[in-house]
Amino acid sequence: MEINGKLHAKFDTQEVNSSFKKREFVLEIAENPQYPQFVTFQLVQDKCGLLDAFILGAEITVSFNLRGRQWLSPQGETKYFNTLEAWRMNPVSTASAQPPAVAPSVSPIEGTADITQLNDSDDLPF
Repeated sequence: MEINGKLHAKFDTQEVNSSFKKREFVLEIAENPQYPQFVTFQLVQDKCGLLDAFILGAEITVSFNLRGRQWLSPQGETKYFNTLEAWRMNPVSTASAQPPAVAPSVSPIEGTADITQLNDSDDLPF
């Protein structure tokens, strides 16, 4: 799955045990700007460093997997947990909003004279 949003918060990497580490961040999703949603994502293991490339407020695209697990509490209650596990992060592309790098060629209007072809001894442009 993939979603765009603004990086709202990022947290330090946590070493859960000697073989597992995770890092969380919050993405502000403003599909309805009047009621923005603040969604927590998690990076694990070697992906924890992906977050270092982005500053707070950056517009990013997050690719993630939805994870869920079941847990039996000591009291015998079954609980369920969901995790949004991010695995790729990219800046939001603004290429479509920017003008083209090369100006389009414009063909001359028919019937107009090309002033570079005039054989005039006068150097003045007017």
